[in-house]
Amino acid sequence: MQKIYNPKTIESAWYDHWEKQGYFKPRGFGEAFCIQLPPPNVTGQLHMGHGFQQTLMDILIRYHRMQGFNVLWQGGTDHAGIATQMVVERNLLIENISRHDLGREKFIEKIWEWKKTSGGQITKQMRCLGLSVDWSSERFTMDEGLSEAVQAAFIQLYEKGLIYRGKRLVNWDPTLLTAVSDLEVEHSEEEGRLYHIRYLSVEDPKQHLVIATTRPETLLADVAVAVNPNDARYQKFIGKQLHVPLTHRTVPIIADECVDADFGTGAVKITPAHDFNDYTMAQRHSLPFISIFTAKAILNENAPAPYQGLDRFVARKKIIEDLKKENLFVNDEKHILKIPRGDRSGDVLEPYLTDQWFIKIEALGKPALASVKKNKIQFIPKHWENEYFHWMQHLQDWCISRQLWWGHRIPAWYDDQNKIYVGKNEEEIRKKYKIEKNKKLNQDSDVLDTWFSSALWPFSTLGWPEHTARLKTFYPSQVLVTGFDIIFFWVARMIMFGLKFINTIPFHHVYITGLIRDAEGQKMSKTKGNVLDPLDIVYGITLSELIKKRTQHLMQPAMAKHIEETTRHHYPKGIPAFGTDALRFTFCALASTARDINFDLARVEGYRHFCNKLWNAARFVFLNIENTKPLAPKEYHFIDRYILSQLQSTIKSCHQHLKNYRFDLLANTLYDFVWNEYCDWYLELSKPILNDNTNPQAQNATRYTLLYVLDTILRLLHPIIPFITEEIWQKTKNYFSYTTESIMVSAYPTVNDEESDESLVADIQWLKTLIVALRTLRSQNNIPPGKPLTAYLVDCKKEDIEKCQQFEFFILTLARLQKIVIQKTEEVLPSCVRGLANGFKILLPVSDFLNKEQELQRLTKEIEKIEKELKERQVKLDNPTYLAKAPREIVEKEKARVKTLEDNLLKLKTQG
Repeated sequence: MQKIYNPKTIESAWYDHWEKQGYFKPRGFGEAFCIQLPPPNVTGQLHMGHGFQQTLMDILIRYHRMQGFNVLWQGGTDHAGIATQMVVERNLLIENISRHDLGREKFIEKIWEWKKTSGGQITKQMRCLGLSVDWSSERFTMDEGLSEAVQAAFIQLYEKGLIYRGKRLVNWDPTLLTAVSDLEVEHSEEEGRLYHIRYLSVEDPKQHLVIATTRPETLLADVAVAVNPNDARYQKFIGKQLHVPLTHRTVPIIADECVDADFGTGAVKITPAHDFNDYTMAQRHSLPFISIFTAKAILNENAPAPYQGLDRFVARKKIIEDLKKENLFVNDEKHILKIPRGDRSGDVLEPYLTDQWFIKIEALGKPALASVKKNKIQFIPKHWENEYFHWMQHLQDWCISRQLWWGHRIPAWYDDQNKIYVGKNEEEIRKKYKIEKNKKLNQDSDVLDTWFSSALWPFSTLGWPEHTARLKTFYPSQVLVTGFDIIFFWVARMIMFGLKFINTIPFHHVYITGLIRDAEGQKMSKTKGNVLDPLDIVYGITLSELIKKRTQHLMQPAMAKHIEETTRHHYPKGIPAFGTDALRFTFCALASTARDINFDLARVEGYRHFCNKLWNAARFVFLNIENTKPLAPKEYHFIDRYILSQLQSTIKSCHQHLKNYRFDLLANTLYDFVWNEYCDWYLELSKPILNDNTNPQAQNATRYTLLYVLDTILRLLHPIIPFITEEIWQKTKNYFSYTTESIMVSAYPTVNDEESDESLVADIQWLKTLIVALRTLRSQNNIPPGKPLTAYLVDCKKEDIEKCQQFEFFILTLARLQKIVIQKTEEVLPSCVRGLANGFKILLPVSDFLNKEQELQRLTKEIEKIEKELKERQVKLDNPTYLAKAPREIVEKEKARVKTLEDNLLKLKTQG
């Protein structure tokens, strides 16, 4: 092995080898295990969230592959309709070309070119992260097979009466000129105005109602004014008529219990064509609809002539001016609004009445809701079921049409009377409906919502609508790993479609990950300049390159300067190369049940040290078995039996944590065993045996145990850190009769209960406690570590004396003692330092190294410091108000700190 661990030299070579050997493909036998990769959008590069989730998926995939399952990790990418079209349009605008200049077919060709570049970049990044996706079965939501699946699903739903075309209110983006899904709406709190306007009575011009509205421009489309039927102020007005200001129309005053009597004046204008709540109310009261906006949010011919052709916000200003002229304006006041903006364009979205395609969602939703309530599908953590139930119990018909060019074109054609024909193609439709050739048919120009094709992903990727062997084998998958932000928009819809088209749930478990934030808990975004690229952490990046990467897209110099300063502050030397394994271990360790996860590069650095520790431990093992081939011993030394017992506990915990999707506990378990038990203790305890040439049998047993435990550690760690484990395992496998050529397809360790010995583990813990106490006394009193000392042990019980005799060789060696003396009582010794271990006293005579007066002063000062802190914390814990208001975890931390302080105080006082 190389002396220095260098991830760069081993990672790329091993990935190429694994892929060429076909290890990522299903093995063709064994119980099936499948994970469907949530397809990343072909709009750029993978971000930290992708890297995080995909690493967790890969851990599960590698774990089950090593267990002998027939594993498929189905990968692919999503065409991401609106996002991809925007990117390509933006690129064309640099050349002063619009999509309309090119026409639909040429523009789509440009997008396919973009997809080839971007999609290739994504798969390159995934390979760099060591993700063992079956690339031979990679799919794309717009490839031929998936497009056929989308078409078949649409036709089936339409023929069953579950898809219809109708005029409904949708979220409309006036910039992109398309309907958008609820997921693409960002609600931002912004300061606006609440306007109070007089609506004059038709019956009595001297009377009026004051209406409060945040959108005065939409009053031109009012069809009613509504009040709460229990509001005493307006009882006499219900059923009367009001003049709509600035128009020649009158509207009724209606009563509806949904009106909030405490908002504004308690009387609200009803504009069903431009407000979702008003739309629902209008349906209840059979009110008409008046739409006053064009697709670009410009006032149309339905508005009074003075306002036609005005932008909505320009019209607002003019309407306010005109209301003041007519003495219909009362006042306005500041009001915080939730403004719906398109996440792509940033423009304020409009509720817009337009012809769209919809799915009747209620019939699909009921069985999908029941599948989770009956535990056929389980959410992990379980509390995310509540989020799912919330969505599924408030279902609205799903608008599936988008006014875009990129996407699956709706398989519907219209004749000159606008009669709709749905089918695979025009030829099939003419044949099916017996339409003569001279009758013109035009295909619908809209495309389907991206989530429609994504909802088919679990089975369309496996060959549906054909009932392939692959579909039969790998559907349903075992687990879906995804984020909480798309529980309804993707997870729920996959469940609906799976039950509808396959009559089976698409997966058994839904593991919901937290959101990766920066070290300060801020959401990562380009505008904040805190985005981290996973590959920058793997390969490193200079400060200048990092600044360029974070600011090159920014148009505002002030923002670019701020981000540059922030970057210089946080990364003065750029980001060093940590390697893939260190990043993967970090992701695994961070995967707790928390909603938000703070990502700190210091954690990556720590796990880079862990990889280095593992590398050095392996070098130690190979150096000590050089020119030998250790054989499995008939009898193990008790030191070997101790580490084997600890190993069994570790193996058992690993299986349990993976079963429960507790990746954080998995990482902690392995880190603790490898770093503390194996490297810090077992390797140290093995040295006296390895250096004792008088007992060759014990030497062989320990050499074998060193190698055996290392080999097992590598296989336990492989799903998390695949590269370093493969590199080292290639050397350990030569000592065992393995028939497999890669750790990827070796066996994941299983528990051997015969090697468990809890009593021995307890005995070794006794030994470790004593050695630590002796070393601590040396360190605290600045005694040279190599200076042999005599240790006096006082107040020992019978079992302590027996252990001292049993472990004497290791105590003397590891604590650097020349002698251990056990005494019943403490006798006067010249200048001793004192400590406690396992309930008995330790005395080290140190007259040659210690100034007694200075030591007493040091102890007194340290005792006073601890007593002061202990008193302050105890006062806090004795305060009932603090205990009632403080979070439980904070109180527990305070109690733990008090216990530590009390223990330290006792130890210091025994030294005095």
